[in-house]
Amino acid sequence: MAYKYEVGDVLTGKVTGIQPYGAFVALDENTQGLVHISEITYGFVKNITDLLSVGQEVHVKVLEIDEHASKISLSIRALQERPVMKRKENAPRKSLQARVDEKDAVGFNSLKEKLQDWIDQSGIKG
Repeated sequence: MAYKYEVGDVLTGKVTGIQPYGAFVALDENTQGLVHISEITYGFVKNITDLLSVGQEVHVKVLEIDEHASKISLSIRALQERPVMKRKENAPRKSLQARVDEKDAVGFNSLKEKLQDWIDQSGIKG
């Protein structure tokens, strides 16, 4: 590494390569780091090339430095404002059981109740 970088540094770099797992960003003539696909932006990223292209200048934050392996982990997402999560409704959330009970008030009791009718209809003697 030509320059000494530290965790937390905010830098401008140039995208030098794109792989399915992330984008390589040159920080200087001799140093590049990787922006993992999960650190590109908030939300799901299906295809990195929809957001980044080779040669594009990007602002990145240094997340981790492994001097022994000469690897630098970078993030674009860390410099973005976290999106506000929208609630579908303002009503309090119901438990899974409460939702099941609400949609299926009869539950499995109907099977138990119908079983004897089905046995009688089948003509099977018990």
